[in-house]
Order: sequence, then structure tokens, then C-alpha cells
Amino acid sequence: MLSRNFTDSLIEKLIFACGFAAIILVSLIFFFLLREGLGFFAQYNIKEFISGHFWYPTSKPAGFGILPLIMGSLFVTLGAAVIAVPVGVMAAFYISEVAPVAVRDILKSGIELLAAIPSVVIGFIGMVTLVPLVRVIFDIPTGLSAFSGALMLAFMAMPTIVSISEDAIRSVPGTYKEGALALGATKWQTMYRIILPAAAPGILAAVMLGIGRVIGETMAVMMITGNAAAIPDTIFDPVRTMTATIAAEMGETVKGSMHYKGLFAIGLVLFVITFIINFIADSFLNRVKK
Repeated sequence: MLSRNFTDSLIEKLIFACGFAAIILVSLIFFFLLREGLGFFAQYNIKEFISGHFWYPTSKPAGFGILPLIMGSLFVTLGAAVIAVPVGVMAAFYISEVAPVAVRDILKSGIELLAAIPSVVIGFIGMVTLVPLVRVIFDIPTGLSAFSGALMLAFMAMPTIVSISEDAIRSVPGTYKEGALALGATKWQTMYRIILPAAAPGILAAVMLGIGRVIGETMAVMMITGNAAAIPDTIFDPVRTMTATIAAEMGETVKGSMHYKGLFAIGLVLFVITFIINFIADSFLNRVKK
């Protein structure tokens, strides 16, 4: 009995230590970004930084407007979400509620394996196969566009959305389904009116994790979106995202320069955007639970 109490206490302290360490690490990351970012804003107007149309950090005079980068990230992220969220949720319902057991196991394993593919491999496949296909199908000058990036990022986000959504759907108590069917509801009515609302918190968490991977992705978007730091008119225009800008330019900057600090300022803006998205999702999640 004493040994069991000691083990429980040890596990509880380890969990507390891991949670506390995660908070400390996130705080340190934010402090590091804040230190470098505020150094940039001390010399450059924040309004011009957010709303500026030109990102020319090495020109004379330098331009540090990140509106094209924000728009590029927005186009790619929203495009990927529009594709991945409905397809992913419907696939999760099929695997959990419709597919036979043998097919379900195969599909579940295959989807989880897709999540393990490195992003650089997905970017290379997209550059070799998807980009030329998009250029031919839509008859545009280049397939390196926000649309290509959205398609590939949707493919990357879908395993996360499907896997976690399927777990959320399967965790709904069986009595909910049995009660609905006993009252005369069809299988599809039960899925839509009973299981979906009950699994909504888990599905929302899956969607947020999927979008989090999309907005933070670097290599794939850097390879297939065209890397054009210009405000796109349509989703078929080349774009450059904030993450791709940091990855492409950080190795070329002089430490302590305005360009160097400007990249950290982009990271700070990306951090704030991610925080806002998570805050909205958490607020919605708490409302759903109530």
C-alpha cells in the first residue's frame, strides 16, 4: 500500500513538473521573441510594419512591410482549412461509424502513417507532381501558387484531423446512439444530430491542431508557393508565408541588424496570431461544453 501511494505521488509530481516545464519553455520562447521584436519596433513603426506593402529588407532604403506575408499565410491557411476540415471530419465519421471493422483498421493505420511523412518529402512530391498539374489544369503561368500550397497543406493536416476526430467520435457513449435509434432516428440523423454535437469539443481540438500544423509549416510552402513577397489577387498567384520568410532569410542576415530583428518581429506576430486562434478556439470549446 505504501509503495502504491509513493508511486502515485511520484507520478503526480512528474506530471506537474512536465506541465510546469512546458509553461516555462513557452514563456522563454515568448520572452526571446519579445526581446528581439521590441528592439525592432523601437526603430521601426509597428503600423508600417503590419500594413506595409513591400518586404525589401536589403534594399536602400529598406522596406519592412509584412502585409504580403500575412496575406500569403492567410490564403494558404484558409485554403487548406476549407479543404481539410470537411473532408477530414467526414472521413472520421466514415471510419468510425460506417466502415466495416477490417476496413476501419486498415484506414486508421494508413492515415496515421501519412502523418509521419516529413514535410520536405511532401513539398518535393508537390513540386514534381502537383505544381505542373495545377499549371496545366487551370492554364496559369506557374503552378507555384497559394492554391498548390493549400492543397499540400490540406493533405498534411488531414491525418491529424481524421485521427483525433475519429477518437472523439468513438468516445461518445454508446447509450446516446442507442437512445436515438430507439426513438426512431435513422443512422444518418443519429450521426448528425447526436454524435456530432457530442463529439464537437474533440473535433474542434482536432481542427485546431490541424490548422496549427498548417500555419506553422515551413518547408512545404517554401517549395511550392512561389516565394513571391507580393499581395496576391487570387489564390492562383504566387505567395510567400511568414514562416517561409523566416526560414529562407535567417541564415543570410547579420546578427543584430534591422533585418535580423525584423525576422524576429515576424515570429512575434506569428506567435500572437497563433495565440489569438487558440484563445478563440478555447472560448468556443468552453461554450460548447456549457
